[in-house]
Amino acid sequence: MNFVIFVNAAVLLFFSGLMVINAIVFPASRLDFLESALFCATLGTIFVIATINRFGEVRRKHQFLMTVTVWLTAAFAGALPLWHYRLDAVDALFESMSAITTTGSTVMSGLDTTARGILFWRALLQGLGGIGFIVMGIALLPMLRVGGMQLFRTESSDKGDKEFSTATGFATNTLGVYLSLMALCAIGYSIGGMSPFDAITHAMTTLSTGGYSNYDSSFGHFDSAYLQWQATLFMLAGGLPFAWYIRVYHRRVFRSDQVQLMVSTLVVTIGGLTLWHVFENGTAFFEALRMVAFNVVSVVTTTGYATTDYTTWGAFATVAFFVLTATGGCTGSTSGGLKAMRIIIGTRAAVARIKRILQPHAITHVRYEGRIVGEDVLSGVIGFIFFYFATFFALALALNFVGLDFATSISGALTAIANVGPGVGTVIGPAGNFVTLNEPAKILIFFGMFAGRLEMLTIFVLLTPRFWRDS
Repeated sequence: MNFVIFVNAAVLLFFSGLMVINAIVFPASRLDFLESALFCATLGTIFVIATINRFGEVRRKHQFLMTVTVWLTAAFAGALPLWHYRLDAVDALFESMSAITTTGSTVMSGLDTTARGILFWRALLQGLGGIGFIVMGIALLPMLRVGGMQLFRTESSDKGDKEFSTATGFATNTLGVYLSLMALCAIGYSIGGMSPFDAITHAMTTLSTGGYSNYDSSFGHFDSAYLQWQATLFMLAGGLPFAWYIRVYHRRVFRSDQVQLMVSTLVVTIGGLTLWHVFENGTAFFEALRMVAFNVVSVVTTTGYATTDYTTWGAFATVAFFVLTATGGCTGSTSGGLKAMRIIIGTRAAVARIKRILQPHAITHVRYEGRIVGEDVLSGVIGFIFFYFATFFALALALNFVGLDFATSISGALTAIANVGPGVGTVIGPAGNFVTLNEPAKILIFFGMFAGRLEMLTIFVLLTPRFWRDS
């Protein structure tokens, strides 16, 4: 347990350092960040001194506990400057959790005139959350066997590949890809006419598939076809598995079941919705293609940027975007949702089950990336899918119980656990904001975003009595 406390203390000290840097770079917000940094540094130092060199044996239960508490500690630390700035405690925690989980739901308005230090802090939290989730997926979730993530080791590595041989090497390569894509995105945004500040902050929230913008009108503030296509490309880049980039670079291997599924799904969906938009609403083809491509990729990768209120396109488009909200990008990316790997395995498992019913004596196997999927992975994936939708229904009922209408409850629950950002409807849709929700609803969505980012089962394990009984 001392090791868990030590790691969380280290997170507090890390965040205090970031706050000091922010105070130096953005002097207008200096007091907000220095007061927050002092609190985090004091608390972190106390716990480091109390626990250092007293770790003992680190058990599997400690790994679960560390995974959960680190994200809570990061959200708490990230909320302090926002609270000092102008938000109340619940709103600050909501905004910080939304940022660190790269959800992108916001309770802040008047972003166009908000202090730059605060805008940069929100973007930085999303940038950290994006790489934090990838590293968690590489190093922890496969080891904890959460949601079939143990298959990620199989998909991402071969014994002879030195770039995949250790978690440290894998994380280093991944960080290199992440920062390189972010730099390219910032350069592209600058070429397209963004200011250096906007280019850097939006690059962080694009590659992290977080979707925080510096403007109330989100990415729609930039009335530029070039910038929208640029964002579409890099949102897609953030939704693809980072292990795939490494594999392509080192071995020129392009094959990936989940990349193929995601790209083909996007092509079909964008093509179909574009034609529907043209014939239903009379929109010019290339304008419709740009709007549909941007918003579909934004929702599927769970980025959450918006250039227009797509819920005004018609009932068919609204339902389509609601369904897309649940899917998500690829395993090993920064995006949330069910993810393509689980959709592939779940579908193939269902097909195999039908075959066994029709041919009871036939030998059927579920394969992924050409390899047979073990029963432990199948049960992990099926269990995750069950808990995913069980959490969705429970959260929707709870939101309705605390006073939200049916559409807002359903949409708010799904966008929270999928870590998308905007929902559908007039309240929290692409043109809306979460600020109007009551405090109980914000608290529920706070835990929904948290559960969604930690893949549900990581948290639910801690709620079982057996977890706390085991030594």
